[in-house]
Amino acid sequence: MILPGRLARLTILDLGLFDVRGGERIIGIPAYLLETDRGARILIDTGFPPAYATDPGIADRDGLPVFGRLLNYGPHQTAVGALGLLGLAPKDIDLVILSHGHIDHVGSLPLFAHAPILLTAIERTDPKPRYFGSARPIDWPKATYHLIDTDTVVCDGLTLIPTPGHTLGHLSAVLDLPETGRVVLAIDAINRASEPAEHFADAQDPKAAQASASRLLALGGPDALMIYGHEPSQWPMLRKAPAFYD
Repeated sequence: MILPGRLARLTILDLGLFDVRGGERIIGIPAYLLETDRGARILIDTGFPPAYATDPGIADRDGLPVFGRLLNYGPHQTAVGALGLLGLAPKDIDLVILSHGHIDHVGSLPLFAHAPILLTAIERTDPKPRYFGSARPIDWPKATYHLIDTDTVVCDGLTLIPTPGHTLGHLSAVLDLPETGRVVLAIDAINRASEPAEHFADAQDPKAAQASASRLLALGGPDALMIYGHEPSQWPMLRKAPAFYD
């Protein structure tokens, strides 16, 4: 285990809405704050770059309009802003877990570089975070990196599962909470509930994505709360900060 103690709470951070390809679908952008019974705080993913909240022209220069546009993205939808609504700051995060290097997950990573950053070794081999398309505007921050390539127990109740497919180094998480029970953070291993039936056409490796999704569904079982990466119909139904799952 990397941290002592047991997982006690999951809080979903609302990091804004994104309009995919001019109305194809509107998706929520989550990050996940996990807390242990010993007071450790873990942040999974960091949302879009905070600069997009103050200067949308930066997003344009990064090529984001080819993919879509952020809707009403302001300071409270950044990772720092969302934590601030809970009375927390980056310094309060003890460990960062990066599911993969796409723009809506890696954008605020440099602001949390004081904490160890955990990701798969495969994802870290990218010279820069893969971001979006050909854009590579940020470097990997100087930080302590924990690189994994197999199932990894972070603490009692939190296991990280490499789930290649969406990217070759994608990472998901299986949680066991005291009251809620099992929660699967599929993240983009299952972006939408329909993806398995659609054969993961948008994945870097569709065959690997199918296998990863099958494994997550099996790990979850019939009673688990499966939280998809960006399922439009699920997003309004999820508890979001300051509400939580325990």
